[in-house]
Amino acid sequence: MADWRRAGDRRCPLSWKDRSSSGFYSAAREGTSQVRLRHDAPVVRATFDDPNLVSCAGLVPVMRLAQTVGLHAAVTDRVRLPGDKGANPAGKVATIVAGMLAGADCIDDLDVARHGGMPGLFTGVYAPSTIGSFLRAFSHGHVRQLQAAARDTLVGLAGRTPILAGADTLCFVDIDSMLRRVYGKQKQGVGFGHAKVGGYNVMLRGYNPLITTLSTPLSAPVIAATRLRSGNTGSARGAASQIAEAITTARTCGASGEIVVRADSAFYAKAVITACRRRNVRFSVTTRIDAKIRAACESIGEDLWIDIKYPQAVFDEDTGRWISDAQIAETEYPAFAGTRHAVTARLIVRRIRRDDPAQIPGQGELIPQHRYHAVFTDSPFVLVQAESQHRGHAIIEQINADLIAGALAHLPSGRFSANDAWLACAAIAHNLTRAAGHLAAGGYQTARTATIRTRLVAVAARIAHRTRTIHLHLPHHWPWQAAFDNLFTATYTTPG
Repeated sequence: MADWRRAGDRRCPLSWKDRSSSGFYSAAREGTSQVRLRHDAPVVRATFDDPNLVSCAGLVPVMRLAQTVGLHAAVTDRVRLPGDKGANPAGKVATIVAGMLAGADCIDDLDVARHGGMPGLFTGVYAPSTIGSFLRAFSHGHVRQLQAAARDTLVGLAGRTPILAGADTLCFVDIDSMLRRVYGKQKQGVGFGHAKVGGYNVMLRGYNPLITTLSTPLSAPVIAATRLRSGNTGSARGAASQIAEAITTARTCGASGEIVVRADSAFYAKAVITACRRRNVRFSVTTRIDAKIRAACESIGEDLWIDIKYPQAVFDEDTGRWISDAQIAETEYPAFAGTRHAVTARLIVRRIRRDDPAQIPGQGELIPQHRYHAVFTDSPFVLVQAESQHRGHAIIEQINADLIAGALAHLPSGRFSANDAWLACAAIAHNLTRAAGHLAAGGYQTARTATIRTRLVAVAARIAHRTRTIHLHLPHHWPWQAAFDNLFTATYTTPG
């Protein structure tokens, strides 16, 4: 196992000499502080024969929470699939969500909900083959029904847990797309789209999911809407209607205060801005630096620029270096001039000094050069606050990373609508995980979903039946016992 140390901007392994001289093997020589198998009682057999063990006891409180907030009722009321494959959609969607909560990222992995003592904890758990047939029965209309059930579930979670604390004052609606690469050539709807890998723009075959989230300054984002698209679809396609759905969902969840829609330059379009204005919400959208935007940036007087420092350094991909300071200013800008959708609002500009690599050290510049980043917004907040809030849009990248590290590691079916339904179920599982983190309290309110899954869901337990009740015996000295107890107590209901 390699030991690492910093060396400038690189990470390099310590040499064998450095390891021995720095005491790297002192623990091995002592033989007292390493995890090693016992010699007095070696492991000689492994048998899968205990019907009372489960590997993911945390599904009990989380799925109880799902039932409490109305997931099963919402799916039953909304989803109407024809034929025997669409029978009991609530139980099948719940099976998919439970598997995703336990770490499943493909249809076969959903069998994790049927091992050991799981039949003693849950009823109506379906086999992966049944779930596969169920997903392949979806059409676009049925996916929209499932997405409506996902919104109903989010509204229920917002009323049951503080996942949108502070939404009565300020709520952010963030939208972004990502390219999910797939390898099956027979998958419906795949296409070649642009992605950045290692700083280079490449073309990859895949899907282009569109994700919209809700968050507040006091809470981590939850997913309000999803839509699966072909890999070659433009980022802004369908964004206006999805933003409208997310705004409606936000207000139903209790966002009675200011709502700000944030997006990057791919969504700088008339339809997006118009959708925000029609629903009386604010917008904050990055603009492309074209000739008109650049002229507006360069017209700002030098006395109007304000120096700012980032709390943490930001990596600039254009220059390949870390940046910790910049200057910001604002001006008024008429966007989409000459059209019936013309909008005049604030143009908040951030500029960073562009260093000439050919400049002789110590020699001053005749005319300083800058790179500009512009944000078109009607935010009511002061300049420094509005600019900082827009940079907070980057939090949606963490949602994308959480989905990729979980249920969206694969889009498992060859049918496009089945994968779209899978994406909707992934959103439900993400929101349930986030709500479970809030109920567990502490740092779990903003922890990654993978952390919550590892510490609170994937905990082994032994089932003991006691007078028509079930007792879970969990590992002694579990490091995160207090958080699990908080979650279990918050979702527990006394049997009637």
